[in-house]
Amino acid sequence: MKIHELRPASGATKKRKRVGRGSGSGCGKTSGRGSKGANARSGGGLPPGFEGGQMPLARRLPKRGFTNIFKQRYAVVNIRDLERFEKDSVVDVWSLRDAGLVKRLQSGIKLLGEGSIRHPLTVKVQACSRSAQQKIEAAGGKVEMVRI
Repeated sequence: MKIHELRPASGATKKRKRVGRGSGSGCGKTSGRGSKGANARSGGGLPPGFEGGQMPLARRLPKRGFTNIFKQRYAVVNIRDLERFEKDSVVDVWSLRDAGLVKRLQSGIKLLGEGSIRHPLTVKVQACSRSAQQKIEAAGGKVEMVRI
């Protein structure tokens, strides 16, 4: 078999419906939209959530609270996860990402104090708990706060 002989499996592809191409096509004249009415017109149809004149669910339900658009969402890393880095190495956003400890960066990385560490590291993160900072400094390392 050659590359120009490749074809999709039979039944895997379907020809698209070409509407408005004459009455012989079976979908001419009104092009499958019926005659008259909102749905027959261009731009016609109903908005999402429309319930036929009944009060929509989104308007029936009570509204509470608000969403703070300035909320900081940190990716969390614990002290115990830093044990895999070599002694005296610099641990920053990119090294944590390469190690697979951080999947998605939002407002940055926050270091938390769960676990322990035995060797000194220089950690550059956006936020850090007090206990995490104390444990790293007790091991001989240091924590630097940086901005993304």
